[in-house]
Amino acid sequence: MSIDVTRGTEEQRLAALQEYSLTQGLTDREGTYYENLDNLVALAAEVCGVPYGVINIITADEQHQIAARGISASACSREDSMCAVVFRYGQTITVEDCLEDPRFRDNPFVTGEIANVRFYASTPLVTGEGHPLGTLCVFDEVPRSISEQQTRSLETLAHQIMDILNLQLRTRQLSTALQELNRSNELLAEFAGRVSHDLQGPLTSIQGFAELVQGEPAIPPESETRIYLERIGASARRMASMIGDLLDFARSNGALRIQPVSLARAVSAVQEDLAPAIAAAGAHVEVQDFVGEADPSQLHALLQNLLQNSLNYRHPDRSPSIRISATRPADSWCLEFADNGIGIAPENRQRALEPLVRLESDVAGTGLGLATCNRIAQAHGGHLELDETDGGGLTVRVWFGGDGVDQAELL
Repeated sequence: MSIDVTRGTEEQRLAALQEYSLTQGLTDREGTYYENLDNLVALAAEVCGVPYGVINIITADEQHQIAARGISASACSREDSMCAVVFRYGQTITVEDCLEDPRFRDNPFVTGEIANVRFYASTPLVTGEGHPLGTLCVFDEVPRSISEQQTRSLETLAHQIMDILNLQLRTRQLSTALQELNRSNELLAEFAGRVSHDLQGPLTSIQGFAELVQGEPAIPPESETRIYLERIGASARRMASMIGDLLDFARSNGALRIQPVSLARAVSAVQEDLAPAIAAAGAHVEVQDFVGEADPSQLHALLQNLLQNSLNYRHPDRSPSIRISATRPADSWCLEFADNGIGIAPENRQRALEPLVRLESDVAGTGLGLATCNRIAQAHGGHLELDETDGGGLTVRVWFGGDGVDQAELL
């Protein structure tokens, strides 16, 4: 079978080797990655009925055997390599007796200087872009031949080897992307912290001076001046709330401190923070105690966002009623937060988890509440689901995976 080998430059081929981390050839051979390669080489040798098989990677000046059957994996100079002669052919090469082939009869692997190869079969390992990395090679110390079926099997195994190399490449790329994402999240949290700190000072001053002037007896209660001052104060409070939401969202993918947390105590702390809003709405909160593993501060932020959402999106015809419970179906646990508010239509539930999406323009908020909760769930190795409450309203199920996932542990 002929393989389309792009006639690229040697520099492009070496760049591909660098991308696959094969420029150094044989380095650390521990782990399932090399075990899988060894198994495929062993299968290739068995299928062809020969005692020896190798995966040869051809670098700029060397041949490295990254997997072997019948011999110990080693390296040699590229000029001594048999596979370096044919790995760019783009097809399987079979030589029944290397002493009879002018390409190989003077090669040190044939003459006895390094080895005594007589039978030799080699098929190239080629990337999707057409760059040959090396070969899957089987050989014997006596002349022989292999059938067309054995040749096709050898080529199939070469494709499987490339699948493993590609999987390793994608895994390494994903690891790099996770590292970059983690660093980006750290920078975002640092930036949000600095911005929050820098803006909170002026906002506090604006609120303070507005309240101070509002208290002046010389300003009539119904005057436009007092109305404007009240609007200034309200705008400053909304901006302060938005800054707090942005800071929570930026921090929601940070490193976790997982520990057992009482759900009842966590809800009680949130109720204390939101006591005026809960009282003003006439809300009733019912909680079933449960001990789950989570980061306490992030669980607090999650519960506070959910409770605030229930107050903001309450039904106009009934007082808010909120039920909070949890279950542990297996190694994970699930927090269920159900209210009787206006709910979210099924077609809008996925959008509601995106940052800065506000489904109700006449309701106060920044559109970050559910997005923050979703990121907190993901940081704990879980996910968030939206459903309809029986009788109307929104039910939020937050899954926490096992002991949680610190983002650094993903790298």
